[in-house]
Amino acid sequence: MIGLKEIAQIADVSISTVSNVLNGRKNVGQQTRERILQICAEHGYDISGAVKKPKADHHHTILFIFSDFDRDFYLKIIQGISDCLTENGFNLVVCTNKSSAEFMRGGFARGAICLDGSMSDDFLTNVAAKEMPIVLMDRVLEAGHNNAKSVIVDNYPVMCELVQGLADRGMKRFGFIGGLGFTLDNKERFAAFADTLAHNRIPFDQKYYYHGNYRENSGYQAAKLMLLSNDLPEVVVCANDNMAMGAIKAFEEHRVRVPEDISVTGFDDSALAAMAGLTTVAIPRYESGYLAAKKMLEMVAGEPAGQEPFKLGASIKWRTTVK
Repeated sequence: MIGLKEIAQIADVSISTVSNVLNGRKNVGQQTRERILQICAEHGYDISGAVKKPKADHHHTILFIFSDFDRDFYLKIIQGISDCLTENGFNLVVCTNKSSAEFMRGGFARGAICLDGSMSDDFLTNVAAKEMPIVLMDRVLEAGHNNAKSVIVDNYPVMCELVQGLADRGMKRFGFIGGLGFTLDNKERFAAFADTLAHNRIPFDQKYYYHGNYRENSGYQAAKLMLLSNDLPEVVVCANDNMAMGAIKAFEEHRVRVPEDISVTGFDDSALAAMAGLTTVAIPRYESGYLAAKKMLEMVAGEPAGQEPFKLGASIKWRTTVK
């Protein structure tokens, strides 16, 4: 398994620099810090074993927890969280997978910002009940909790606007590639998609709904299934950019032109989407991280979480994958 020495070699820094980053110390530049955290995540390094006796002041330490790693997606969020916490004299520790629960239970930090779909509502509710405030991103606790706050994307109205724009262009046959079915994002995005089609009296055939998992390969496989049916829709609306890029790859391999033969849209506005000319929905990821940290500091200061989630607006980027 990869260790501190190997991480230091890959990052071209000293072992002490890696140790400083994993301990949340402020004496490492932001660019170097991000590169080391990225390497740890990509190689599955469990930072809970980095220091046997944490010395962090838990009253001024906030955790950011995530379950997967996407460079463009997570680094923007981490930058926003880090900037807000640093401005207010707090430390940031980033952890993932198995290390997360251990840090949350151990009194290591004052609060946690969580973007980890693998953690159950019961676990998060139990942690929040023990006077550890939690800010959830892209998720809402079903039962609610007075020590937990949610910062989510306002998916519904912007997806309605996107689908209405496609309908206004005269499109009648729609396909949809969804993400993980249990996620709030997928539920809201598909609900807006279906409601807008119904509003325009455009029928939607369930055979054009394909299940994905937000990864590029699932979009690729969904498009391959569409191609095998020999009955392509006019436009494929994807629940995120990664799946949209996978679908475009499959279409291009079979000489189906985008957008001449089929239009494709995504959701997120990743750097790759912009380079590929993908029509998508832009989510302010840096701002979402900053606001999540701001809400966390408000809760640490004693302000009640409140029951309503904080919703972030998003905007459409019309580009060349729609005719």
